[in-house]
Amino acid sequence: MLVRVWSASIVGIDAVKVGVEVNVSGGLPGTVMVGLPDAAVQESKERVKATLKNAGYAFPTGKIVINLTPADLRKEGPSFDLPISIGILAGSEQVSPHLLGDYLFLGEVSLDGSLRPVAGVLPIAAAAEKLGIVGMVVPADNAREAAVVRGLKVYGFGHLSEVVDFLDRPQLYQPLELDGIAELVSSDLNVADLRDVKGQAHARRALEIAAAGGHNLIFVGPPGSGKTMLARRLPGILPPLAFAEALEVTQIHSVAGLLKHNKGSLVTSRPFRSPHHSASGASLVGGGSYPRPGEISLAHRGVLFLDELTEFKRDVLEFLRQPLEDGTVTISRARQTVSFPAKFTLVASTNPCPCGYYGDNIQPCTCSGRQREQYWAKLSGPLMDRIDLQVAVNRLKPEEITRQATGEESAPVRVRVQAARERAQQRFSRDPSVRCNADMQSHHLREWCPLDDSIRNLLETAIRRLGLSARATDRILKVARTIADLAGDDRLQAQHVAEAIQYRTIDRM
Repeated sequence: MLVRVWSASIVGIDAVKVGVEVNVSGGLPGTVMVGLPDAAVQESKERVKATLKNAGYAFPTGKIVINLTPADLRKEGPSFDLPISIGILAGSEQVSPHLLGDYLFLGEVSLDGSLRPVAGVLPIAAAAEKLGIVGMVVPADNAREAAVVRGLKVYGFGHLSEVVDFLDRPQLYQPLELDGIAELVSSDLNVADLRDVKGQAHARRALEIAAAGGHNLIFVGPPGSGKTMLARRLPGILPPLAFAEALEVTQIHSVAGLLKHNKGSLVTSRPFRSPHHSASGASLVGGGSYPRPGEISLAHRGVLFLDELTEFKRDVLEFLRQPLEDGTVTISRARQTVSFPAKFTLVASTNPCPCGYYGDNIQPCTCSGRQREQYWAKLSGPLMDRIDLQVAVNRLKPEEITRQATGEESAPVRVRVQAARERAQQRFSRDPSVRCNADMQSHHLREWCPLDDSIRNLLETAIRRLGLSARATDRILKVARTIADLAGDDRLQAQHVAEAIQYRTIDRM
């Protein structure tokens, strides 16, 4: 008997509908699987055989042919275990096949018949309507993840026998219903607070501007000056994720397999990723024979923090240039080309020289000019052009260290940031592709950042003295537009541009 069970595969973060065709017929016993299965899918033949026997079902003694369509799409991972099991049971008339055309099945099976979670369930659920799917049958640990998508019937089960009973008696089961928006609103923001930061008024101001405009930021200062402490408090002053943004972020984490053992549904807070400086280019931007998202995609709509930036390999840092400009990363392989979203705020920190004390007013620098030059040579000009705010962080004074009073908390700063972002979003209401000032293109700058004579003279002087490129000049105008939004000004003023120019510390160095 021939049956078809629907499943799906992930290409990038997009879902492709996969048909699992199972033909059970007479002949010499054996199981053949075709349709470009990888090693994990090939191994499912033995897993499914042991599972069916241990779960109390008869494994057919004839010839079994399993065809995964479309035949030119590579199938990978253990998520096809469940549809193959159901296909064999339906093909041998041990389960009713009536619902197989309406539902999509995903899940890994253990040898005792229990269902284990798999990666990539949410992107498949999000694409279910386009795939012509009424509902999904998934492992219980994946049910909340899939149920975020409205209008889709989601059934989560813990054992293969429960799936069989559902197919035979569907009227006894109710789909899982979940209000994703309510879950997002009720999420608790548990992040580090700015009140722990003593002093550093200039750096705190830069952090607020970065949050309000989505600007990239680098802190430069000696060891122990609080660079990392400041960077880790940026997520606490960012606006909360909108539902559409949370769905984007959760889909990426789902494809990366970070939700498989997490029974929660949505990623409700902005990501903060902090890879080690020994990270490879593939781990940063994504890759592999069958590309998976890297750190920059996992930081989508959040923060990518690169501590000790100059310790990263130069070629690895150069991989950041295209994602910082386009907000996406495209990975090309011989078999396929995939794109992952990578719209993140880059925050970096570094020492001013190899010994760390160049410019420090207490400890003298022991590095030669040549050593400092080689140290900064790891950071190319085009990469630094893409970092809007370059901030010097000085060592705290003794009286600041011993001061008992805390700084301003994150909550009021977040309110100011949210107000500035709302002002920008109203300005860009005609262009939904622009979410914050950092996303502005040249035509946006011409419209929303007009230059009067005082601003033009100020910029020309800065370009001559600092050797700024056209891209760096545009970045100054974007930062100035954010400063104006924080001040509640509709029109760009010379003082806004002057403050933005102050955040080009490395250009002056």
